[in-house]
Amino acid sequence: MAHRRIVDLSISIEPELPSDPPMMIPQIDYLNHEMGAEQMKDFYPGLKKEQLPGSLGWAVEFLTLTTHSGTHLDAPYHYHPTMDKGQRALTIDEIPLDWCFGDGVVLDFRHKADGERITVDDVHGELERIRYEIKPLDIVLIQTGADDAWGTEKYLVRGAGMDRESTLFLTSRGVKVVGIDAWSWDRPLPFQAKEFQAHGDPKVIWEAHFAGIDIGYCHMEKMANLAAIGKPFEFTVCCFPVKIKGASAGWTRPVAIVED
Repeated sequence: MAHRRIVDLSISIEPELPSDPPMMIPQIDYLNHEMGAEQMKDFYPGLKKEQLPGSLGWAVEFLTLTTHSGTHLDAPYHYHPTMDKGQRALTIDEIPLDWCFGDGVVLDFRHKADGERITVDDVHGELERIRYEIKPLDIVLIQTGADDAWGTEKYLVRGAGMDRESTLFLTSRGVKVVGIDAWSWDRPLPFQAKEFQAHGDPKVIWEAHFAGIDIGYCHMEKMANLAAIGKPFEFTVCCFPVKIKGASAGWTRPVAIVED
């Protein structure tokens, strides 16, 4: 009899970690049970906290964060107002749910250096190694090993990244959702910035994201734990985003469903 495993592929939303540029780092205000007891007195006139179990009330958290905090799914609207060569770009609340539940594929590029491009040839080579052919609506997960730096300042510059051509290689084959265990689907931004300063060619800027102008697609960023899946394919990915009206991204808790 097959055994089903559910593998968590997300990181937590946490405050006070160098998980993002400073302006994007989440803030969380925690109201504990003692504070909750005081708050409940406003909802129940005449209530004394001694009347509550252990004199304690509810716990509540208030968050200040972006739609790109934590593990999240980017909608085509994040990249540009248009997709598919002129059509209005979809926002996160408009993403078809069948894009977000499908056969998963892990492509392992942990051998590549930080800031290095993952090229079409690299993708071809990895597909040949694992003996797999991409099909429409596959959910392709790129493993760079960057998640080993989560919670440290190295995280923002850790891992290789996709380029325009390797992204279009996947999306031209009907792939609509991809993911990566790094801060960005593109190479870390400081590497792109250095190359732009050296050569002045704007094509290097956010090239993998901007590929979504030609063919609309979604990508997950800040994934983790891809090694725990234990196989390069023959598993299912579920990654439904939180439905935020008109937004460029939504938080998600992607999982791999593995039958052993």
